[in-house]
Amino acid sequence: MNFPELMGLAFVGLFLGLMLGSAFYYRNRPAPFVRQIPAFGRVRRAIGLAVEAGSRLHLSLGRGNLISTRSAVAFVGLSILDRIARSAAASDRPPVATSGESTLAILSQDTLHDASKFMGADYDPLRGQLTGLTPFSYAAGAASLIHDEATGASLLLGSFGSEVALITEAGDRTESLTLAGTDNLTGQAVLYATAQEPLIGEETYAGGAYMGAGGMHQASLIAQDIFRWVIILALLVGAVLKLVGVL
Repeated sequence: MNFPELMGLAFVGLFLGLMLGSAFYYRNRPAPFVRQIPAFGRVRRAIGLAVEAGSRLHLSLGRGNLISTRSAVAFVGLSILDRIARSAAASDRPPVATSGESTLAILSQDTLHDASKFMGADYDPLRGQLTGLTPFSYAAGAASLIHDEATGASLLLGSFGSEVALITEAGDRTESLTLAGTDNLTGQAVLYATAQEPLIGEETYAGGAYMGAGGMHQASLIAQDIFRWVIILALLVGAVLKLVGVL
């Protein structure tokens, strides 16, 4: 194992240690303050309205392969799907999930099944759908579901490209809320222009913490903040050392 690989392994180990330490420290303490992201406040209101008005909530998980670097944002989407499914299980029209990758579709069905079982509600396998295996067939299938299911809000949290414009356009036509975040730069540019509530950069990965998906999500935010300050300090020290001629 070469030096860069050792550094990467050390980074992952240190980050995991910070997460576990933060989770243990705040286990019996109030959660630390986090800045407000209005998008997640609107989603929580949409969940309440879905239960009251009988509208459908739709979460789309994108096309991220779970054995690739695009899997992280998909797992964030799955954790939020579990939270939403538990909150809206009593609705006449329970949430549905769409995806463009086969393993994601299976995991979405499993997540919805577990949430329904936990809440004592009926489960329909069709609530977790694989709408297409190519980018635009997937987007077209998700867009048609938004039209057909009287969707009140759509959450797009996964790996998307330019095809995501078809899904956000369907949300505009039905006048439903669209909250969206992705790890793809092209997709981020499209969502910034078309989604009502775009999530920028790390806001996507913070979704689990803001939706109350579990203590480890909150601990992840704390670890990210610590690493951010460490990197800033390292950059400042490096600049000073370069200025005085040490480096």
